[in-house]
Amino acid sequence: MTGLILKAEGLDRSFGGIHAVKDVSLEVPQGALHAIIGPNGSGKTTLFNLITGHTKPGKGRVEFDGHDITGMPFAKVARRGLAKSYQITTVFPLLTVFENVRIAAQAASHANVFWRPADSIKAVTRRTDEVLEKIGLTADRDAIASNLSHGDQRRLDLAIALATEPRLLLLDEPTAGMSPSETASTVELVRELNREVTILMIEHKMDVILSIASAITVLHQGEKLFEGAPDEVKSHPKVQEVYLTGSL
Repeated sequence: MTGLILKAEGLDRSFGGIHAVKDVSLEVPQGALHAIIGPNGSGKTTLFNLITGHTKPGKGRVEFDGHDITGMPFAKVARRGLAKSYQITTVFPLLTVFENVRIAAQAASHANVFWRPADSIKAVTRRTDEVLEKIGLTADRDAIASNLSHGDQRRLDLAIALATEPRLLLLDEPTAGMSPSETASTVELVRELNREVTILMIEHKMDVILSIASAITVLHQGEKLFEGAPDEVKSHPKVQEVYLTGSL
């Protein structure tokens, strides 16, 4: 790992009387698989939204690849190479698997069907096919998205994010609602993707986090409680007290 791809400094955000994130700083090196954990209401989703520009911080700063992106709209952040896969799938349910991924690939390439050379459209098609193969959805390329299983819809959501060719991929509970076999398959997929792209993820399943994360940030009541390697997090008394007891 060389250099930081993401740096957040002193992020702070309140909603009315609720202090959702309190002075949280975070550094993610290129090539890392960094996990954020914490009980419900600990500020994980708000922190993600502050990083992606979906929510503006009251205080603090976010740098992506050395550029200040604090409060920048997500569409602009995405064009710089940051993508997010959501906890609730955001696929187009009436389009095919191929069409869902092609839309994302086309948006990333700025290819317009009407006024661009045919070769640019072919490049989008190639990228779409590459992503479907990588994610394991080639056999379902012509299936309507709404007909996929829950696990495969989550994979499709991941494929849509990957089609934009991100340098940093944010995953919001990628195994939520999955069966044990689907979870195991997704863990292997995330591990494989991490060979090509830096990953920052929220995940509740501790066995998943401990098996694949290179570093873990623990949030509690909006504050950073602890940060370290998986073994350090697992053995930290305060983390065990507020979050991990009974989960390991």
